[in-house]
Amino acid sequence: MAIEFTAERYVDEVLSGKQVACRWVRLACERHRNDLERGRERGIYFDVNAARVAIAFFSVLRHWKGEWGGRPIQLEPAQQFWIASLFGWKRTDGTRRFRTGYLEVGRKNAKTTTAAGIGLFLAFVEGEPGAEVYSAATKRDQAKIVFNDAKQMVKASPQLKQIITPFANNLHALGSGSKFEPLSSDYNSLDGLNVHAAIADELHAWPDPALWGVIKTGTGARKQPLMLAITTAGVNQEGICYSQREYLTRILRGIIEDDGFWGLIYTIDTKKDWPDLEQDDDWQDEANWVKANPLLGVSKKLSTMRQDALEAAAKPLELNQFLRWHLNVWTQAVTRWINPIRWAACGAGAIDEEDLAGARCYAGLDLSSVNDLSALVLVFPPDEDELYRVVCRFWLPAENMVERVRRDQVPYDVWARLGFIKLTPGNVIDYSFIEAEIKTVADRFELVEIGFDRWGSTQMMQNLQAMGGDEWVVPIGQGFASMSPPMKELERLYLDGKLAHGNNPVLNWMADNLVAVADPAGNIKPDKAKSRERIDGMVALIMGVDRAVRQMDYSKYEDEGLFVL
Repeated sequence: MAIEFTAERYVDEVLSGKQVACRWVRLACERHRNDLERGRERGIYFDVNAARVAIAFFSVLRHWKGEWGGRPIQLEPAQQFWIASLFGWKRTDGTRRFRTGYLEVGRKNAKTTTAAGIGLFLAFVEGEPGAEVYSAATKRDQAKIVFNDAKQMVKASPQLKQIITPFANNLHALGSGSKFEPLSSDYNSLDGLNVHAAIADELHAWPDPALWGVIKTGTGARKQPLMLAITTAGVNQEGICYSQREYLTRILRGIIEDDGFWGLIYTIDTKKDWPDLEQDDDWQDEANWVKANPLLGVSKKLSTMRQDALEAAAKPLELNQFLRWHLNVWTQAVTRWINPIRWAACGAGAIDEEDLAGARCYAGLDLSSVNDLSALVLVFPPDEDELYRVVCRFWLPAENMVERVRRDQVPYDVWARLGFIKLTPGNVIDYSFIEAEIKTVADRFELVEIGFDRWGSTQMMQNLQAMGGDEWVVPIGQGFASMSPPMKELERLYLDGKLAHGNNPVLNWMADNLVAVADPAGNIKPDKAKSRERIDGMVALIMGVDRAVRQMDYSKYEDEGLFVL
């Protein structure tokens, strides 16, 4: 069978259920299949020949240690899908589609072998003149792991030895001037990098994003650079690795569209990632192990996993290690509050603001800080269909938007171009724009009340009181007593399908960021410290729900035994 169809067969078997896979892998396969059908509309296409060439290159390579030492490398179906996806997808100008990649998979699934082969292909086969390719890590010894595999592959390959000269810490092709080297933050100097590609090895172990940033800025002069992270799960949810993972999960769930970012996550399915699950996958069920280990039974031994599982069951202190190393579970990651499946279902229908003209609504206003996003969320109580409709307004200073896009890896610029974010002049929020928009909203709809965070909003509230009256603006505390009742009400509304948010991408992103914290009495509130990124729109939505529900049915909180403020 032709090699490219082995990769496609893997996709077929994942989507049909014949190949056991976690939800993240299924979503990645759905993304690939959907792009095959509609990608040309966005300027991307799949080049079967390019995929074939990249996969065929691995047959030139040989294993150099262990039981397979000396044998040619034969890619498994999952690996063929990785390689075909990375190198088969192109942009209309013929360059490679993907510029950033993230592969997260359990230990002993041939990550190092795959990374070494990818590095060699990028450096010496892809055709980039004077390519600089690096295997990168924060420590020199770690950076040399992938490089040393690549060097041994060169030494074992008669074809590669003709064009590549191996040195202690350098692989070099005199004909093209291309090189492949290890690179770490403790290297003598990181100046003057002109990076074609970098393989970030075990990104979960990188303590800070500095090295990633240095390497990424070194790709600016290249036509089709690639930053590729290959890692197992870690424990630091504040680091660069978890940030890349989070970004990929949003792409796979359709929250963010980024045609330049590729990735796969192999892990068991857990309620942390998928709150709609009744329970986490049973970690002791061998049928689930392949979800995190696509090469189980090939490069990874089932007997080893069985023995380690027995020890984890008998020694609870070792369970986290088994979950992280073998099943690729982040053992200290925070849990999102929003169920993404139920939330997405509430965005199925578009909201036409023209149809809401003159309708009664209640607002929540979160001004955030002067140089960050500010949010106004309108909540329209139900009429005949029991749906609470949500309309959003977001503002961001224009001058720091480009820097924020680069720093946060969030498409503020795209959202601004599409009208979901309004830009204010300068590098701080000009509140007069927000006040003017609130006046427009009040003229267009029947704006009854505006709930706001009383901290840091004194001048704005005085201006709004002058505009609409003392009873128009209602201060709402941000503690458990004030936020728990409306937050629980919002949870009930979206879980019951009685919330319509119009699929606003900025609000979707903030919903995905939201983490809740509970007190001993079971009251909850948004936890801004643990939430991954901005949640201003969700805080504004909670305050809007507070005012809408109180006015529509003031007895609701008393009936449910919650606080009445």
